[in-house]
Amino acid sequence: MIAIKVPDTYLNQDGIIARVGDYIQPLAHRVLIVTSPRAWQAASEQVTASLERHGLHYRVLFLEGYCTRETVAALHEQALEERAELILGIGGGRVLDTAKAVGNHQASLPVITVPTIAATCAAWSPISVVYSAQGAHLGAITLQRLPVWVLVDSEVIARSPVRYLKAGIVDALAKWYEFQPYLRHGDDALALQIKAQVARLAVDVFDQYGEQALADNQRQRVTPALHKAIDGAIALAGVANSFRDDKPRLGVGHAIHNSLTHLPALQQWLHGEKVGFGLAVQAQLRRYGSPVTPQALGLQETDFATIVAQVKIPADVAARLPFAVDDNALQLALWATLP
Repeated sequence: MIAIKVPDTYLNQDGIIARVGDYIQPLAHRVLIVTSPRAWQAASEQVTASLERHGLHYRVLFLEGYCTRETVAALHEQALEERAELILGIGGGRVLDTAKAVGNHQASLPVITVPTIAATCAAWSPISVVYSAQGAHLGAITLQRLPVWVLVDSEVIARSPVRYLKAGIVDALAKWYEFQPYLRHGDDALALQIKAQVARLAVDVFDQYGEQALADNQRQRVTPALHKAIDGAIALAGVANSFRDDKPRLGVGHAIHNSLTHLPALQQWLHGEKVGFGLAVQAQLRRYGSPVTPQALGLQETDFATIVAQVKIPADVAARLPFAVDDNALQLALWATLP
């Protein structure tokens, strides 16, 4: 079995945020916008001008906190009250995951995602990651329908803090390293082979253009290198997540990330930064500024037992890995990250 689930269309084009109404108008006249205060500040002037130019009715709702099941249900009720015909998500990963989940909740509404940062592949991803109100990872919603458009404006992303692109590069790089144990253990499934090839391409893109893209982002310059890095962090990472089969797999770096979200002191760290620590692939990640030691994350040695207790790797997944992932092995691995 192989399943391939992708957005209808991905488009990275400078200035596209000022034309978002062009893509909505053929689909809907009543729009519910899910965003954050910071993202809306970056996009509102151009977005509202475009929507009003097309005579579209819209309402803006701000996400407060995390993508939770309760928030998704509440926003879905708001969408029904507004008689919304389309969900427009504008922002980072939490916002876009929430917008996708609202569109998929009970009745399916088309969704358009507009990322304002490139810290994850959430604009594309076939899942919405779900958290508790306190930010602890609880699982994911598998989407029945992906966005009809992923509209990426590199001019907007170039104005975002470079920390987000660093995290997006690390998160995309992680996929290559997380696929390798399964490949070495003899997993020859077509879905995994495709995912690995796409992930390898992302590694090559970041090797060639990553450092220049970060420098350009720091200067808020839109360049070919920045375009490639943004596409790597969103589209290539998204494609790698889009091929699935019936074999159980879980990236160990992401499993440790999920555990770290249960420590309140680490809530200020981005998804990709915690994944980078989880992998501790230091030779590849250090130049992208990922925190690869407990001290860099602000962890204490006394936190190790708590982290291990929250790492959830099912037995059928563990059996497919060429190394141990029991509590003792995880404790030893955490101690080994100490300088």
